[in-house]
Amino acid sequence: MHKSTEPASNIQDGIAAVKRDQFTIGLILAISSSLFIGSSFIVKKKGLLRLGGASGKTRAGAGGFGYLKDWVWWTGLLLMGVGEIANFAAYAFTSALLVTPLGALSVLVSAMLSSHFLNERLNLLGKVGCLLCILGSTVIVLHSPKEGNVNHVNVLGVMLLEPAFLIYVALVSMASITLIWVYAPRYGQSNVIIYILICSLIGSLSVTSCKGLGLAIRETIDGNNQMFHWVTWVCSISVVLCVSVQMNYLNKALDIFNTAIVTPIYYVFFTTFVLIASGILFNEFANLTETDTLGLMSGFMTVICAIFLLNAFKDMDISWSNVGGSLSRRNRERFTSSIREEENLIL
Repeated sequence: MHKSTEPASNIQDGIAAVKRDQFTIGLILAISSSLFIGSSFIVKKKGLLRLGGASGKTRAGAGGFGYLKDWVWWTGLLLMGVGEIANFAAYAFTSALLVTPLGALSVLVSAMLSSHFLNERLNLLGKVGCLLCILGSTVIVLHSPKEGNVNHVNVLGVMLLEPAFLIYVALVSMASITLIWVYAPRYGQSNVIIYILICSLIGSLSVTSCKGLGLAIRETIDGNNQMFHWVTWVCSISVVLCVSVQMNYLNKALDIFNTAIVTPIYYVFFTTFVLIASGILFNEFANLTETDTLGLMSGFMTVICAIFLLNAFKDMDISWSNVGGSLSRRNRERFTSSIREEENLIL
């Protein structure tokens, strides 16, 4: 009896060891992804500042593209690419319940590094808004519909031609064109949300295209050549166009605004629109439970409050010392007025 149970226990121990190893690898990849992505914003900002300090060169915020010749900016872009690859790989080793909240660490990494290396400061309400962005976006992702499993380019091609997704692409295109040609010239220099909205809307299409391109490459490696399939070509062209527009307006936002403000708002908007695009493409919203619906609504409300705090009070000097001084001053005034009232009563 002992001999028959020993192999089974060894198999169970082996499975448990593999799961522990996968968890460890996924954890390391998720944390590394946040470090790479968070630091990439700082390095790219450094490259943009180098361009701004050079005489005779147009800054990215004013429509210049001189950063394309700067090795510091390219280093930042490389760090972002490595971080995204690590984040993608982390989902293959461990649960999304672990990877998603850790992805929000990139916001904290960027905020801390911007304070140290860029001398950028967030006021008290900005820090509260940054924290609320992380909490709200984490709630949104955890309650979002789970991504559908598509293993063939032909199946993805049918999904891409569904009316719901075509309507989404049309709405994103019209909204992006309106933002680029109407609102960006008027409000882009003063409102951080304009440029980030463009990045996030276009970014949702670039992620979908990357998924399609990755699927085509995987099938080709497995022996089923998909390099001449229309989905492969559409996704390839879409990736080039969308990423180019996305990087252009993200650089504008980084060049003009505080990195600690850009990063959390970009994280929230980008994650939200990617989830919406994925949900529409794979028809995942039909499977939402009441709990998930309530969680999504709560997350969105939290994010709206966070973005309001980050954007509305970004130029105000609000700190713990100011709040403490104000409270102390009010207490002194109340104490003085109470003494005067007592003196008047005595007299």
